[in-house]
Parts: sequence; C-alpha cells; structure tokens
Amino acid sequence: MNGDTGTAQSHQFQAEVAELLNLMVHSVYSETDVFLRELISNASDACDKVRYEAIANPALLAGDERLAIRLKPDAAAKTLTIADNGIGMDRQELIDNLGTVARSGTKAFLKGLKDAKDGLGLIGQFGVGFYAAFMVADRIDVTSRRAGSSEAWVWTSTGGAGFDVAPTSTEQAGRVSRGTEIVLHLKEDAARYLQAYELERVVRTYSDHILFPIELIDEKGEARQVNAASALWQRSKSEVKPEDYTQAYRSIAMAFDEPALTLHYKVEGRQSYAVLLFMPTTPPFDLTDPARKGRVKLYVRRVYITDDAELLPAYLRFVRGVVDSEDLPLNLSREMLQNNPQVKQIRSGLIGRVLGELESAATKETEKYEKVWQAFGPVLKEGLYEDQERRSQLLALARFASTASGEKLRSLKDYVADLKPNQTEIYYLVGESMDRLKSNPKLEAARARGIEVLLLTDPIDAFWTTLPQEFDGKPLKSLSQGDVDFGLVPLVDKTDDKSADDKTDTASDEAILSAVKEVLGDKVADVRPSQRLTESASCLVADVQGRDRELERLLARQNRGGSTKPILELNMKHALVRLLGAAKTAGQEQDVGDLASLLLDQAHILDGEIPSDPAAFTKRLNAFVVRSLESKG
Repeated sequence: MNGDTGTAQSHQFQAEVAELLNLMVHSVYSETDVFLRELISNASDACDKVRYEAIANPALLAGDERLAIRLKPDAAAKTLTIADNGIGMDRQELIDNLGTVARSGTKAFLKGLKDAKDGLGLIGQFGVGFYAAFMVADRIDVTSRRAGSSEAWVWTSTGGAGFDVAPTSTEQAGRVSRGTEIVLHLKEDAARYLQAYELERVVRTYSDHILFPIELIDEKGEARQVNAASALWQRSKSEVKPEDYTQAYRSIAMAFDEPALTLHYKVEGRQSYAVLLFMPTTPPFDLTDPARKGRVKLYVRRVYITDDAELLPAYLRFVRGVVDSEDLPLNLSREMLQNNPQVKQIRSGLIGRVLGELESAATKETEKYEKVWQAFGPVLKEGLYEDQERRSQLLALARFASTASGEKLRSLKDYVADLKPNQTEIYYLVGESMDRLKSNPKLEAARARGIEVLLLTDPIDAFWTTLPQEFDGKPLKSLSQGDVDFGLVPLVDKTDDKSADDKTDTASDEAILSAVKEVLGDKVADVRPSQRLTESASCLVADVQGRDRELERLLARQNRGGSTKPILELNMKHALVRLLGAAKTAGQEQDVGDLASLLLDQAHILDGEIPSDPAAFTKRLNAFVVRSLESKG
C-alpha cells in the first residue's frame, strides 16, 4: 500500500464485509427500500453527534448551524445523492467505518443472512445498513469532511474485494464543507429511486419521525422538506397511529419485526421526560453479546446524548427506544450519567414501568406475553440473580416448563394453586435439555405422588437457583440437592405403596451403604439411601450446602473452580442393590466392588455424564452379562 496520503490508496475489505457484500450484490430481495432508510438513519446519527460535540465546541457549527439531510436524484447521471452536514469522517474513520464490521456475532449474522428467506430483517437487526446500498448501486462514492478539519476524503467501491481512499478534488471539497455526501450509481433495475415521488414515499414510510429535516432537491436545485421532523415521543398518544409506532420502532431499533409491546408516556413534576419504549418480537443479534449493553437512547431536549446511559438493567437490554429529558444538563459525561441523582430516578421509574407493562400483558394479553417470554425469558431470568429488590416481581413474571404443563408454560401462581396435600415446597430440576430432564430418575418419587416439578434448561437457571428463592411463602427446592422427603404427600396410586409388605432391614441397608462407601472411597462425598428413587437403582445429588449438579457441570466446562464430590443415593429396594447386599453377605468381594462401581457409573450416565473410566465400566458390564448368560446355560 502506498504510504503517500496524497494519492488514492487501495484497501481490502475485512473478510466478513467481503462476504456480506457478495450476498448483497448477488441476492435479490423484494424490499430494497431498506437502503435509503439505513443511509438516512446514519445521516441522522451524524447530525446528532455534531450537535452534541458542538455543546463543548460551538465553532464546529459556525456558519452552518441548520442541520439537515438532503436527497438529490440525477436522472441523467443515474445517481442518487444522500448528503448531511453532520460530524463527518476523516480518512481513518472512512477506512474503519466502511471497511469493517466491528460487531461481535458477525459470523452468526452472515449465516443467518444466508439462511433467511428475507435477509433484510437481519440487516436491520445487525446494523450494517450502509452495505445494503450495494443492492441498488454498482458503485458508491463517499465524500466526507470531519467537523473542524480542513481535509476532505473520498471513499470509492464497486462492491468487489476492496475500496479506494483518496484526497478529494477541489470540486468535491467545495461541495462538502462538513459532513458526508454519498453518491449511489444506481443499477438499471433501481432506476425508480430517481423518481421524486418514490423517494418521498420511502421517506414518509420509514423516516418521517427523523428529527432533522429531510429535503428533496429537484432538478432546479430547489429544496422541499418531505418528513415531519418531529419527535414521535413528544406527541400525545392520541395523535399517534399504530403504524407510526411500528415505523418509529423499526427506525430506532434498526429492526424489521413488529414491536410486541409499546410503552409511550410522559412524566411531569419534579422531573419532566418523555418515554417511548418497544419490546421486540424477534431477539436482536446483540442480545447475547458479552457486554450485555442496553440500547435505549437518551436525549436531552431533543438533543441525542448517548445510547450507553444504562437506563435499564442488563436483564432488560432487549428493550429499545428513547428517553427525552427536559431537565438534565446537555454536557453529561459518562461519570455524571453513572452518579447523577436525576438519571438514577429516571432509571428506577423506567424499570418499574417496564416491569409493570409486562405484568399487565401477562394478565390481560397472555398470548402476546408468551411470545415475549419465549424470546426473552432467559434474559429476564438474569434479573432473578442480579436484582434482589425486584426478585419477587420477576418470579411472578417467569414462565416454566414442568412435568404437569405439557407444551404450555406455567407460572408459579399456577403451580402454587395446584399444590398437593401437605406439599410445602416448589420443586425444580435443572438440566441441559428437556428430554434428559424428563427421563431423570430424580423425578420418580415426585411423579409417584403427582407432585409437579419445574424443568429448567436455560444456562442462567443454574445460577439464579443458587440464591434463596420463594414465592407466596413457598421456598423453591432442587431435586438434585440436599435431602428430599415426600413422605407426607399421598401416592397417586395407593397400590404402589408396598411399605406394609417391604419391611426395612436397617442392618442390611447399613451394611450395603458401608460396603459401597468402602469401594468408592473419595470418588463420592457420601453414600446414602434415596427418597427420590422408586424405579432406578442410583442417582447423584449435591449436598445441601454445595453447588447444584448442573452448576457444577457448567463451571467444569469453563474451568472455573474445582468440582465438589457428589453424593451417591441408592434405591435400597432395587434388585441390583439387594444383589450387592447378597454378594457382601456371601463374601463375594469382587462382585461387591464391580456392582458398587456400576451403580456410580450408571448414576453418572443418567446425569448425562461419561463414567470416569469408560473402559473399566465396559469391562465390568460385559463380565456381568457373560456370567449371567453362563449361569443360565
């Protein structure tokens, strides 16, 4: 690459961008209007940024205070120009912003774009809208001058493997005194975007609420504003139509789905601010980003400040929208945002209103709420771990699969209403998959008594359940941790109760438990009789003070902390356990050792784990099968 910045220099696109452009250029999408919405949105952001920076440095706006976005079609040249007098970009920003996708999850986005029937929704969710312009243009020229700079640069690409960056000509530099001018050389099948009425239609449909004037320049050079340029959130709810909310959501959230819930209100009094929040129906691509940042935009008197004000906690990061304050100072720094008492008051009020809206939907619009929970339930459950103040409220909002629910999710209110006689706890089981949980032997005693058990399969479930939790005075209790006693709850089928026929031989049971402990040694923390099992021979549980079994597995996969030894529980009535007792009485120590090890290995397998020594497990199992068949022969 030539080091002289006075001449054009060629650059390669980041690999992901090149792949993205290839998909854009060679795919046919039915809704190409998205390109204009995305470019106008970028221009609006640029105007927001220069207005914000000008608070501290008014000279940035000197002589050009009126911020606007201009659209200029040129039928003769077959070009469409989108220009703004916003913050602009310098040479390095052109390279960084238009040559790379600096977002986590890029590969997932590209896979989704390939697989989706309508990739446009993913474009909007992921926020790479600039590249959508290559759906309608076979060449793009971007000329930009950073506010306060004397230099302007031009970025050019045909959507191939790379792009060129060069200093502007005198003519180009004269056109852009500050901001960015994007010239799209339109493809033949995109000629409709040279028609004024077509451009006006797209603007009114997608960008009518943009705060800055969007002006359409005709062939005489005369400008006509084509958007309302009013903040939707400042209007009265009675003035706003449902379709207005939908388009505002799509523009603010950079999304294409329908908002599941909309929250629009104003607060007046000691503090005055307007709120417009949306809950999506489709999870945004950055939902699982490790940074867990929210995307609610903070405005002060219609001036955009930041979308990083953390106005909502991380467990509500799927909420999108705007908060516009009348009282906050315009020169808010990040430190001031964190410590400002007014911001804290706004934050507290927002959380309450959002959770209240979810509670209302859960009661009055159950189908709509179930869709929200399906999309964002695992994220909301993070609040059960992090937000002690609102834990009861979040537990009431939570929905769970259970042994009694079939395909329908259940609330804890539903669960408590159906408690069995003498049942005083809410039981749950945490695991990796629903199929594995449903076949878990730890459910056997609960199933025999018709006791409902919540089945939790989200990774976050292993964490929030480590904290003391209760609902309606009923504590939540894990079936894989500590002691469980269902003795006071009657059996569903009385004929299953063989207690009268099956006298417990305490001495024999103690001998069996002692023998298994001796064989297994420090592989387990303890061996004890089980109250959980009715059909299976053995299972593994955690001590009441220890970590739940599923949490142990999650931490082990991440190499976080040493694992604690499990407790092996035995079904003292099971034939395999009784055979072990008989072998002990007969002095058959080899059989005792093999059976004890098999019971432990079986318990690991039933928990979805591999025995510690698969070869030894296989050898022991084969030996027992051979001996059994030989004895029959």
